[in-house]
Amino acid sequence: MSFLSEKIENYVVDHSQKEPELLQKLNKETWQKVLNPRMLSGGYQGRILSMISKLIQPKTILEIGTYTGYSALCLAEGLQKNGTLFTIDKNEELEDFAKKYFEKSSYTSQIKQLVGNALTILPTLNEKFDLVFIDADKVNYSTYFNMIIGKMNSGGVILSDNVLWSGKVIEEIEPNDKDTKALVEFNKMLNTDDRIETILLPIRDGLSISRVK
Repeated sequence: MSFLSEKIENYVVDHSQKEPELLQKLNKETWQKVLNPRMLSGGYQGRILSMISKLIQPKTILEIGTYTGYSALCLAEGLQKNGTLFTIDKNEELEDFAKKYFEKSSYTSQIKQLVGNALTILPTLNEKFDLVFIDADKVNYSTYFNMIIGKMNSGGVILSDNVLWSGKVIEEIEPNDKDTKALVEFNKMLNTDDRIETILLPIRDGLSISRVK
């Protein structure tokens, strides 16, 4: 679903910061070689993630859903010099793809790539986080949130991707559509949880920004 006219979207992109060369190459190779390349954050949203991270200047970042590593590299742009980004993905087949680009970047020593089920890995992380990006299986969004909220520093920010789900969140939900049902419940939870304040932005497929009080 497009929320703006194509001309306006093109104008917005044309008048926003351009993606770095390394990310252009990652973007291109993802579309050439990887299944479901639409899962990639892409140039415009990537610059938004980068800007948010630079504004926060986090020491610790957690990403749930690495995919090919694009969003991790965008978020890493705002890391403090001694900061660390943990990124989790269960797809072992994409581990080397993302790792290749991490190693080409200036953040290679700061990115900790974790492969496996996030539901199993999250309890093993003892860090407190300044910035979290949730972009994984939609049915577990609420579970991920509840697992990380106690690991957030005060003033920390949780970003949640795909929360508009191509507009399906405002349509009648099909009985077997678990993803949409989960996202509707998740969006309601973010809007009613007293521990955070949330704004939902109609960017790309929907991006929620939640600030921990």
